Amino acid sequence: MKYKTKLLADRFAGTLAQWPGVECVTLNEAALPDTLDPYFALILDVFYSAPIPGGEERCARYGDDVAAFETSSQNMKDRFLIGNLPVRLEYKSTEKIEELISIADTRLDQLWLIKDSGTYGFYRLAQGEILFSRNGWIDGIRRRLLNVGDQFWAEMRAFHQSKMEHFLGDLGAACQQGDDFHYLIASAGFIKTACLALFCLNRHFEPSHRAYYKQVLALPVLPESFRAQIETFLRGDPDMDMDRRFSLAKLIARGVVGIGG
Repeated sequence: MKYKTKLLADRFAGTLAQWPGVECVTLNEAALPDTLDPYFALILDVFYSAPIPGGEERCARYGDDVAAFETSSQNMKDRFLIGNLPVRLEYKSTEKIEELISIADTRLDQLWLIKDSGTYGFYRLAQGEILFSRNGWIDGIRRRLLNVGDQFWAEMRAFHQSKMEHFLGDLGAACQQGDDFHYLIASAGFIKTACLALFCLNRHFEPSHRAYYKQVLALPVLPESFRAQIETFLRGDPDMDMDRRFSLAKLIARGVVGIGG
C-alpha cells in the first residue's frame, strides 16, 4: 500500500474511532494498488453496534478537503473525493452481520436467504485489513467464518452449479438462434457461476469481480485442464466461433460438476 493511501486510511479510521457506536473499521483490498490504477479506491467497512452520526455531520467530520460528497438513500454509504482519490465508507450493522453468519453456521434451513447475495460480504469480513477494533468483535466473527461447516459449502456449491447449468442452456439456445446479445449475457453468467462453484468447492469466499480470474486459478483443487479451458474461453480468438465456445463451455461445466471436494 502506498504511504499516501495509508495516511488517508489511518486518518479516517481515527475519525471513526471517536464515534462510540463504531465497533470496527476495516480496509478493503481495493486500496492496495497504486493510486493511478483504475481499480483503486479507498473503501472502508465501518461496523457499528449503536447509532452513528447522520450524513451531514459525517461529511463535516471527514474534513475540509472532502469534495463531491454523496450518501445513499439509506444513509449507509458515503462517497466522496479527497483530491482525485475516490473514497467510499460503507456502514454495516454488527447485529445484521451476526444474523447472516448465524444462517451460515447454525441456521442452514434459512440458507436460501443468502444464496443469491453470495459470500462476498463474508470475504470482506475475513480479508479486510483491521484499522480499528474496539472490543475484539471482528476476531470472533473471523473465527466463526473460519469454522463454517461442510454443509454450508456443499449447499452453496450445488446452488451455483445449478445456475451454471442454467446459463449453459442459455448459451446453447443463443447459439442456435445466432443471438449475439443473449450469448454474451449467458457467457458472463456461465463463467461467473462456474468460478463460484469452484470457490465453494475450495471453501473460499467469493472475492470482488476483478479478483475472480486470478484467485480462481490459484485454488488448490481445480478440474483437469481448467486453466487452459478458461483462458481459451475468455480469449477473443476469431477461430472460436459461438459453436466452438459453447462446446468448450460444456467441457468446463462437466469438469466443475465432476470434480470432488
